[in-house]
Amino acid sequence: MIFNKEGSTTIITQEKTTIVKFVKGIEDKYETLKNDNIIINLFSLKKISADDINEFLRISNTHKASRRSFVIVTDKVSYDDVPEEISIVPTLQEAYDLVEMEEIERDLDFE
Repeated sequence: MIFNKEGSTTIITQEKTTIVKFVKGIEDKYETLKNDNIIINLFSLKKISADDINEFLRISNTHKASRRSFVIVTDKVSYDDVPEEISIVPTLQEAYDLVEMEEIERDLDFE
């Protein structure tokens, strides 16, 4: 796992492990990440399924409940194939845009 912090956003990039181990690693480090917006970059994975994305559901819901963004970046799974609680976008730029938009909504108390 590679952690790259930019302002109030941490980008976590998956390298060579299973999705289950990756999610466990995030959960283990969650205490240090809980105050950041989180972008999960899964572009290095050759194959990924909707079931793999669903592994992130619990941590995504926890994070969003604390009024922080949690966005998964992959072009291998469509947002139509995962629960609507999970934010999934095809590019890193769209992830940054979504985090920025959600921060504005939180600042304006739209959430």
